[in-house]
Amino acid sequence: MVATAGHVDHGKSTLVRALTGMEPDRWAEERRRGMTIDLGFVWTTLADGATIAFVDVPGHERFVSTMLAGVGPAPAALFVVAADEGWMPQSTEHLDALEALGVHDGLLVITRSDLLDPRLAREEAAEHLAGTGLEHVPAVCVSAVTGEGMDELRAMLGQLVTALPVPDPDADVRLWVDRSFSVRGAGTVVTGTLAAGRIRVDDELELIAADDSRRVTVRGLQSLGEQTDEVRGVARVAVNLRGVPREAVARGDVLLRPGAWLTTDLLDVRLRGVGGAASDPAEMPVELTLHIGSVAVAARIRPLGADTARLRLRHPVPLRIGDRAVLRDPGRRRVAAGVTVLDPAPPPLRRRGAATRRAAELAGMDGVADAAAELARRGIARRDELVAMGVAAGDVDALAAAGHPAAAGWLVDAGRVAALTAQLTSAVAAHDDADPLDPGLPIEAARRAAGLPDARLVEALLRAAARTEGAVLMLREGRVTRSVAAGLPEALLSALGTLRAQLSRDPFAAPEADRLAELGLGPKQIASLVRAGELLRVADGVVLLPGADDRAVEVLATLGPEFTLSAARQALGTTRRVAVPLLELLARTGRTARTPAGGHRLT
Repeated sequence: MVATAGHVDHGKSTLVRALTGMEPDRWAEERRRGMTIDLGFVWTTLADGATIAFVDVPGHERFVSTMLAGVGPAPAALFVVAADEGWMPQSTEHLDALEALGVHDGLLVITRSDLLDPRLAREEAAEHLAGTGLEHVPAVCVSAVTGEGMDELRAMLGQLVTALPVPDPDADVRLWVDRSFSVRGAGTVVTGTLAAGRIRVDDELELIAADDSRRVTVRGLQSLGEQTDEVRGVARVAVNLRGVPREAVARGDVLLRPGAWLTTDLLDVRLRGVGGAASDPAEMPVELTLHIGSVAVAARIRPLGADTARLRLRHPVPLRIGDRAVLRDPGRRRVAAGVTVLDPAPPPLRRRGAATRRAAELAGMDGVADAAAELARRGIARRDELVAMGVAAGDVDALAAAGHPAAAGWLVDAGRVAALTAQLTSAVAAHDDADPLDPGLPIEAARRAAGLPDARLVEALLRAAARTEGAVLMLREGRVTRSVAAGLPEALLSALGTLRAQLSRDPFAAPEADRLAELGLGPKQIASLVRAGELLRVADGVVLLPGADDRAVEVLATLGPEFTLSAARQALGTTRRVAVPLLELLARTGRTARTPAGGHRLT
């Protein structure tokens, strides 16, 4: 796919007509006036069998927005300068637009070489192209009238197409709509240049308009005049949409793979000066127009750094990190700057000094979507949102394996673990100081204390903290707790020590209520120790050390395949007060079962 560019009436349409044998000017008004006013699409097959399509754009200054809609999605340009007129004002603006978009593949074609020696025009054009992305493109002088140079041009086009990078067929679809019309018996058809990815018949896509979005189904596809079941980028494609009224779609709308793109009306960008102009956003008008793909949307600019700014768009547009776009000043009718998207989901700038700090951060960003860097900047991010912003899905998934806490579709930067754990530690300590007999923070309260978007991240965060800092905090029974030594009063720790020593000597001799009272262990204190995992509650008033149930299974295994309550009580060296609820606990947890004879057996 190659777009034409150049001043009005320099022979762009005549050139592609001669190359393809097709008429790019669709409207009678265009043919009557001899001037292109809308986008035209034609194609041809080269000698080597390669098919090349052209987007023919208008050259008049009144139709620059239309020109940008055609050039925006194209990977290469056919820059046309007439030999008898040379470089002209719209030549400059078209070059500025191509430079802003980062187009560096193409050809320089000097047309109407039969009217004047083309060497002067070629040298003049080369001077203007110097220092731009098109500086080193091949040049050819032609005459569409006499045919001079046309064979050489066709050969160069073949070389150009061969050298263009092959787009990813699995890339997420983003088709900028540049035409929409109705076909009798078929319904609404939209056209655009598919830069990458693939579209198939019966695919479900998302249609994004300025003030609406809807799911649509592909009824049919056509590319280069042929019906097809699948189209892969780069390609011109006509998409027949099922059940969509003609008035519901227009130039500037976009078809997307559902759920794969982030639409945004706020973005941080780097500006690049064009035509020798500076890229200082402070020198630009506040109101500009952002052109990307076939979209032209009003943008309000807020300068941040020497070449960085924040743009507020009139309506959301699907953008990713690294996207290239054009900022145009419609009042002065010139390209103001090129744009590289640095962040399509920037943080708010509410506090004093936030804009200065953000400018310093943007200065170190290069418009490349790096998984670790994006997560580090955000601290906490959704996996799908990072992918929608342009980070490779595989790189995002590798973050969890690299030690970044992950849960419920969220990721936490590993560099934030220490700070978040400190917040949790402080919150748990404050709670425990307020109520020493009810240690630990409920998980929802812990989520709020750390500012986490999902409670399931609390556990992931604690696991990561345990790996890096030791088990400072733990999750028990839906509460975030500290270690016992850090979280319980000294008197309670002393009573626990005495009880632990007693049960270590006689593990199934649960102390009576009066003994517990003597130690100062009432219901609240017992509950605290059970929540902390320091005691096992067998029944009300019956507590043993953690693991006593497992030890009981080991003892009961020595009694044979079946045993009675009395035999179990004697083997455990305890009373019915303890043996009965202990066997009930083992049965509830599936470790014992009743026999037909009324006894017990291990499962």
